[in-house]
Amino acid sequence: MAEPILDSLEPETSPAEPRAMMPPTPLSGASLSTLAASLALAACSGGGGGAGTTAGGSPTPTPSPTPAPIGAAAASRLLGQATMGATKAEIASVQSLGFNGWITAQFAQPRATSHWDWLVANGYNVAANINNTTGFDPTIWRQMIAEPDQLRQRVGIALSEMMVIGVDGLVLNWKQFAGAAYFDVLLDNAFGNFRTLMGAITTNAAMASFLTFLGNKKGNTTTGAQPDENYARELMQLFTLGLYQLNADGTVKMSGGKPLETYGPADVSGLARVFTGLNLASAVSTTPDRYRVPLIMTASQHESGASSFLGTTIPAGTEGMAAVNLALDAIFAHSNVPPFVSKQLIQKMVTSNPSAAYIGRVSAVFANEGSGVRGDMKAVLRAILTDAEARDVTVVTASNSGKLREPVHRLTGWARAFAATSPSNAWTIGDTTSSSTRLGQSIGHSATVFNFFRPGYTPANTAISTAGLVAPEFQITNELSVVAYINYLQALIANGAGDFKADYSTILTLAGDSQALIDEVNLMLANGQLSAATITAIKGAVDSISNTGATGPSNRVMTAILLAMASPDYLTFR
Repeated sequence: MAEPILDSLEPETSPAEPRAMMPPTPLSGASLSTLAASLALAACSGGGGGAGTTAGGSPTPTPSPTPAPIGAAAASRLLGQATMGATKAEIASVQSLGFNGWITAQFAQPRATSHWDWLVANGYNVAANINNTTGFDPTIWRQMIAEPDQLRQRVGIALSEMMVIGVDGLVLNWKQFAGAAYFDVLLDNAFGNFRTLMGAITTNAAMASFLTFLGNKKGNTTTGAQPDENYARELMQLFTLGLYQLNADGTVKMSGGKPLETYGPADVSGLARVFTGLNLASAVSTTPDRYRVPLIMTASQHESGASSFLGTTIPAGTEGMAAVNLALDAIFAHSNVPPFVSKQLIQKMVTSNPSAAYIGRVSAVFANEGSGVRGDMKAVLRAILTDAEARDVTVVTASNSGKLREPVHRLTGWARAFAATSPSNAWTIGDTTSSSTRLGQSIGHSATVFNFFRPGYTPANTAISTAGLVAPEFQITNELSVVAYINYLQALIANGAGDFKADYSTILTLAGDSQALIDEVNLMLANGQLSAATITAIKGAVDSISNTGATGPSNRVMTAILLAMASPDYLTFR
């Protein structure tokens, strides 16, 4: 049976037989960190029949099959794809409602307190914060970890990595509020229609600042100045269409052995003419309020001539906002949008290398959810999460199965599994972008519109690249970042950050039974995916630590958690 390639990049010592895995004395912090790092590096080094009849000839009713019970591990696996981390309550909910039922229940969840309202309620709209990002990280982390609308949170984060802004790169005051308003747009529209989302980000102040089309002016024949093309280009390249023309299953259309381009320079310049004249709705800068409302059109700055792109022409004299909507309609109708968007959502939630058939099935739902509606996000998300390639556990043995867990998802998974809270509501986790001391990733802090990692990235000179596969998250994964992740995680597991701490009271009751302890960690954190070899190795380390004394039980618990989170079985989600 083929070994999953994403799990096959091993050093000379197999992860199942780690060096010094069973020390005779309790592990010190330094040795535990070293051991965990060696485990983590193993994940990234080098790369039917018909009905019968009765005697009288009447058809014999065929009873409906009873759905097979959903095991805890299968429930946890769904939550690994559809939430920011499993909890006992959510596992029980999936088992009770079923996969489809749980998804329906999540769609019915009311939107959590908006990022904007939370910032205001917690006093961040004071003059001292007018020129900083204070409050942005607490509200992002709090929602991901604490709010019950977890499917919405997961989709919102996925969208934020597809339609990217970086709060640090905003040329605006009140950056935390501008960033919050943008994330609220993504979350508000996560279960809506993709076309509506396109319009909402186009008229959002943070996006307009980040991609430099805020105040974009029509061309000037005297000076030769031309409209800024940044948003026009990235809207097509990164947000909706991609560089190459696609079949409905995401495969690239070819001609003469070469891929067919989706658009050219003339399409970019033509589309850029449409995105002129968009400005803030107010000049008042002493409060952040203008960043919450959509941009408005300034007619004198908008290009009034005809604009042509992608075989579409916006007639001369079309009112500015009407022109924007016509342009977005034309892009939304493009055949590339269903496969392009569907593939990226699958990559963010389920697997880095979905089959063409999987993409095709989801893409078909994006194009028409069954009643003629295009872009219905609820239908698309249900198709992604209930597809055979997402739910069939036998696919985990396929060589193209799996994805590297994003660093941020590792942190939120731990926090949710062990009920981490911040009693003061400070949520002092902060910016975790540093790859030398933290996670190498922090939501909302990408330096560029290309995100921390690209959907088509493949690590060079590895079995992954040789097989023609991609592994996007490996773009921020190397020896330095792995060691930093382990060191940061070890401190966080043990001490939290400020008053942001986990509650280990429940799992501590299992500290004396190493097998039960590891089984619980496996279910809650690794979605039941730790191999027998990995479990044996972690058990050896835990059993080497005495369960007596004031710190014995907690040391055993935290060792089990850290080593599980450093193992290739955990880091590679399948």
